Amino acid sequence: MKKQLLSGLVAAAVLGTMALPVSAQNIAIVNGKAVPKERAEVLRQQVERSGRPVTPEMEGQIKEEVIAREIFMQEAQKRGLEASPDYKVQMELARQTILIRELFADYQKNNTVTDAEIQAEYDKFVAANSGKEYKASHILVEKEADAKAIIASIKKGAKFEEIAKKQSKDPGSGAKGGDLDWANPASYVSEFTEALIKLDKGKMTDAPVKSQFGWHVIRLDDVRQAQLPKLDEVKPQIAQQLQQQKLAKFQEELRAKAKVE
Repeated sequence: MKKQLLSGLVAAAVLGTMALPVSAQNIAIVNGKAVPKERAEVLRQQVERSGRPVTPEMEGQIKEEVIAREIFMQEAQKRGLEASPDYKVQMELARQTILIRELFADYQKNNTVTDAEIQAEYDKFVAANSGKEYKASHILVEKEADAKAIIASIKKGAKFEEIAKKQSKDPGSGAKGGDLDWANPASYVSEFTEALIKLDKGKMTDAPVKSQFGWHVIRLDDVRQAQLPKLDEVKPQIAQQLQQQKLAKFQEELRAKAKVE
């Protein structure tokens, strides 16, 4: 008797296990129509990609959203809105959007950025930004005569920072007393760079420096070896940039091969 009972329990367990996936495939039944769980999973993935955590409360909201969509869709179908020209056009555009997104996702999956490519890009960055960094300050004015007067005034004891705040036409640095912070000298216009790298630390240009922006009075505040981030610190950003470049090249190649009349 015990043996037969045990066999019955095992059979029930097996049947229950076999039946479970069928019911588990649906998140709800709306007006007799099954709503598959995959819809909720897609919305869940969208939430995760946006950076928001999927909490138990959020899971409930996703479920309610999926059910609400099914209710509204059934009503739209009852009213025959699927036959409207506007709906058909929008469906075609939506189909294109999804297919294109899948195309790009497939390309990226099969054309991942390698560690060697990341290293090469980092090496290029280091080569372009290595060397010395300069901490400079400047006062920018429109007329040479004004710049000369400022230089003379500073040499007599006026404060560089105070004049910069009052007279500099560069709003960004002017508000900070002319401070341009640390930068690679190549980041400035050539006339500015040439004058800056000739200065000794703490010294100011004896004559105004003309550029496309106006007349500069430049002071070199400090010099140091370039402080560059380590590869591990910027690896994700480099990988993303290279992936975007690969995708852009893929898109350009497809457009170039296409016959458009």
